[in-house]
Amino acid sequence: MAAWKQIVLALVIVLAAAAGWVLLVPSSRTVLASWGIDWAQAKTEQPQAAARNGSGGNRQGGNRGGQPQTPVVTQTVASGTINDRLSAIGTGRALNSVVINPYASGRLTETSVAAGEKVTAGTVIARLDSDSEEIALERARIAQGDAEASLERIKALRATNTATTVQLKEAELAAENARLAVRDAALALNRRTITAPIAGIVGILPVEAGNYVTSQTTIATIDDRSRIIVDIWVPERFTGLISVGAPLSASSVARPGRVFEGEVSAVDNRLDEQSRTLRIQARIDNDDDALRAGMSFQVAMQFPGDTYPSVDPLAIQWGGDGAFVWALDNGKAKRVPVRIIQRNTDSVLVQAALTSGDKVVTEGIHTVREGAELLIAGREAGGSGS
Repeated sequence: MAAWKQIVLALVIVLAAAAGWVLLVPSSRTVLASWGIDWAQAKTEQPQAAARNGSGGNRQGGNRGGQPQTPVVTQTVASGTINDRLSAIGTGRALNSVVINPYASGRLTETSVAAGEKVTAGTVIARLDSDSEEIALERARIAQGDAEASLERIKALRATNTATTVQLKEAELAAENARLAVRDAALALNRRTITAPIAGIVGILPVEAGNYVTSQTTIATIDDRSRIIVDIWVPERFTGLISVGAPLSASSVARPGRVFEGEVSAVDNRLDEQSRTLRIQARIDNDDDALRAGMSFQVAMQFPGDTYPSVDPLAIQWGGDGAFVWALDNGKAKRVPVRIIQRNTDSVLVQAALTSGDKVVTEGIHTVREGAELLIAGREAGGSGS
C-alpha cells in the first residue's frame, strides 16, 4: 500500500477514536472545555438537553446555552487577628545592684558579713587597717586646739589694741584651717570602714581578712532584689502599642509552671537601627525572693491587635493587577481584589471587601468567570456551605 494511503487510513482511525471518546466518555467534555474547545461540549450536550426538556425536566446541572456547570468547592471566610500578642525573651536584674570597692589601699583586717546575708544601708561590710589615719586624726585635733588657743589670745590682745586687725584675721584663718584638717583626718579614718550603700542581699565575698586591697578591688556585691527589672527588646511594629504601666506576664525556666505578673516600667526613646527593635523594661515584684538577677524570662503581653478576613490559601489567585479571590455573591462569581497581610500555614490574612461568613472558591477555579452562576459541590449543593 502506498505511503499516502497509510497516512490517510491512520488519520481516519485517529479521528474515529477521538469522536468515540467524545461521544462515549462523559468526562471528555470537561477536558475539552478546559482546553478551550467548547463546541464539542455543546454538540454532545444538545441531545441530552433536548431529551431533558422533552421530559419537562430542568435540573440544576444546566445553565444558559445548554452548557453544564462544573462543580466548585468553597470555603467560609473567617477572621484573623495579628499584632495582638507579644512574646519575647528578657534578662532579669536586681532593682538596685552595687559593687563595693574601698576608697583607698590597705590590708583587710575584718569582714563583718557573710554571703547571702541581708543587710541595710550603713551596715559595716569590712574594715581596713587604720593606724596611720588614727594618728593623723589625733595630730589634727592637737593642731586645732593650738590654733583655737592662739585665736583666743589674739582676741584678748585685740580688745586692748595690742594686736592688730591683721593678726586677728590670720589667727581666725589658722583656726578654720585646723578645723578643716580635723574633718579631713576624720573622713580618711571613716573610709577605712567599708559600709553598705544600699539595703539588699550580699553576694559571695571575693576577699578575706588579711588580703591587701586597692581602690580597684571588689570587696562585695549587694543586690536589692525586692523587685526584678527585665530588659526586653521588642519588634518595631509594637512601638505604638507599649506604654509605661502596661501589664504583662512573665515565666522563668527556674520556676516552671509559675507565672509572675508585672508592668512596663520604662520605654526607650529610640529604636536600635541595626535590629529595628525597641528596648523596654518590665518590673516584677519579688516579695517571696523567688527570683534572682540574671534569670531569663519569657515575657508575654496582650494587645487589641488588627483584625482581617482570613481565607484558605487555595483561594488566592493572581492576575495582571495583583491578587484576588472568587467570592460567591447570590450564587454568582464575583472577583474581589485582595492585599495579602500575612501568610500562615493554613490561612492567609487579607485586606479586601470580605466579611466573616462570605464564601470564596478554593477548587474548580479554572472554570469560574465573572458573573457566572456557580454549582457548589458537596455540602454546598444544599446551600449549607463547606
